[in-house]
Amino acid sequence: MADSINLSGATRTNLLALQGTTNLISRTQERLSTGLKVGSAIDDAISFFQASSLRDRASDLDVLKDSIDQGISSVETAISGIEAITDLVNQMKGIALGAKSDANTTNRSKSAVQFNDLMLQLNNLSNDSSYKGTNLVKGSPANLKITFSEDGSSTLTISGIASDSSGLSIATAASNWNADGNIDTAINDLDSALSTLRTSAFTMGTNASVLSLRLDFTTNLVNSLEEGASKLVIADLNEESANLLTLQTRQQ
Repeated sequence: MADSINLSGATRTNLLALQGTTNLISRTQERLSTGLKVGSAIDDAISFFQASSLRDRASDLDVLKDSIDQGISSVETAISGIEAITDLVNQMKGIALGAKSDANTTNRSKSAVQFNDLMLQLNNLSNDSSYKGTNLVKGSPANLKITFSEDGSSTLTISGIASDSSGLSIATAASNWNADGNIDTAINDLDSALSTLRTSAFTMGTNASVLSLRLDFTTNLVNSLEEGASKLVIADLNEESANLLTLQTRQQ
């Protein structure tokens, strides 16, 4: 049986110190290679799980951020539709005013045909103002619900506004506009439709503004959460490099 080696207290202390320094060097080198000061729950359970919680919430909000962005596109499509419909209604009003100033029944009849054609185009515009299957301005409009918080407690529901000829109470030219009264009725209906469209555009614009604000807020919140998670687990490479140099010097 080999004789055991007896170490003095000073030698044993030096060996333990050297072992501790070696372990610290290994840990520092790992931090430099991975960029993380907390790579698992073993390193620091509290920081590790806090960072995981922050990253999970950031991920959930990132999905909601995409939904908000798509909601903005849906509302902007509706606004574009309303603007185009407004232009058509103005054209229809111009035709009606021109017909009223012309006593020739043949010309009035032609104007009535033009009026009806534009009304058909108005309905087509209303039906075509759709984004990814969501149409907020067609005859039977959809409603759009946007969720802002990961627990579903914060939402915004945007109600669709029927903006076709029926929704705007615009009728076809009656009796080929032979009588002034028929044209006056059409002009009154068009004036009412223009007022409705202006209100609708304002409402949709307000909703788009709210969604844009929430998108910016959510984007900033996601960035803050990810930054907070990084502060808990990301290593300071400058500090770790300095530590490594100090430990290597101590080891030597």
